[in-house]
Amino acid sequence: MSRKKIIIICAGIVLVAVLVLVLIFNTEPTAKSEGSVKETAMLVSLNTVSRSDFTPVLQATGTVRPVEDVIISPLVAGPVSRRSGSFVPGSFVKKGELLLQINPADYRNALELQRGNLKQQQTNLNIEMGRQEVAEQDLALIGADSLSSNQRDLVLRQPQLEAVKANIQAAQATVDQAALDLSRTSIRAPFDAHILSQNVTEGSQVAPGDNLGRLVGTDSYWVEVTIPVAKLRWLRFPKNGEQGSKVILRSNSAWGPQQQRIGYLDKQIGALEGQTRLARVLVRVADPLNLKSEEDQPELIIGSFVEVNIEGKPVNDVVRIRRDYVRPNTTAWVMKDGKLQIRKLEVLLTDADYAYVEKGLEDGDQLVITNLSTVAEGVALREDTGKTSMDSISETN
Repeated sequence: MSRKKIIIICAGIVLVAVLVLVLIFNTEPTAKSEGSVKETAMLVSLNTVSRSDFTPVLQATGTVRPVEDVIISPLVAGPVSRRSGSFVPGSFVKKGELLLQINPADYRNALELQRGNLKQQQTNLNIEMGRQEVAEQDLALIGADSLSSNQRDLVLRQPQLEAVKANIQAAQATVDQAALDLSRTSIRAPFDAHILSQNVTEGSQVAPGDNLGRLVGTDSYWVEVTIPVAKLRWLRFPKNGEQGSKVILRSNSAWGPQQQRIGYLDKQIGALEGQTRLARVLVRVADPLNLKSEEDQPELIIGSFVEVNIEGKPVNDVVRIRRDYVRPNTTAWVMKDGKLQIRKLEVLLTDADYAYVEKGLEDGDQLVITNLSTVAEGVALREDTGKTSMDSISETN
């Protein structure tokens, strides 16, 4: 095939293609608008708020510690001749109950010796009183007009009498000390106590200052709690005979979710915790080991951690909302006339669950509790009345 025929065929093909394209574009159907997408108001859930008075509950953690905690030490030396069967770890003893008896023989002998010395000094006093009578008779015979006051005292043996009286006082003091040492051979419980440790047994040789055991009182325990300094003003401590704020103690891991103990605020420790710089307060819990109550209550264990819920002072004329309804930058979302309003809040106090709003919300305000993907002042809203399960914030018609 010649070159000229090839060119003519190619040109014909191109021409036909152009004609086909023109025909397609000229016969393309025109799209007609039959509907439109219309954006609607965002669907939200609302809570109507109101101002009222509330009692906040401040939540913290605390450590159980004893109110009365002593190390038993002897005040005299000697061998232990008797140990009470109650003086073992885990036992309970009453105030005044005998725990240990140090052999009292040496101290009983020392007491008798000092009593004998006292009798001897009292005998010396009687002898001296007889000499006093003789001296008065002698003074009457020689006459006292020519004697000075000091000379008269010497003649009447006044210095000797004072010396004898001083000896009697010293002897009486030694008798009292010997009696005290004898009484100290009996070591007794200083209060109703729980025995935590026992380091001595019958036959042990003890000396003053030795650690014989540890006792803690059973009448009450303290729970030491750390809280922010700013929240101290919402706590009520005992004053003028009034009880401190009520405190509910829980320990889900140890007691289970249904068990709790009741205590009351007792004291504020006047120093901040060293590392956290938090304030420290003490909660007093009566009968911590449940020895006196007939109710089935959990026992407190020294050194354990518990959850502490303190009833604070009443907060008056505020709006209470859940803490997660406080939005970024301390704001809240409110629906007003179908529009979104972003309100700046002044929060007076927050506890574990709620924020107590002093300014920014008023009676009847409809608080938006739905999390919105688009937040802008004036966005259209509508309430989810529960008739639809749609969670989207826009729809098409």
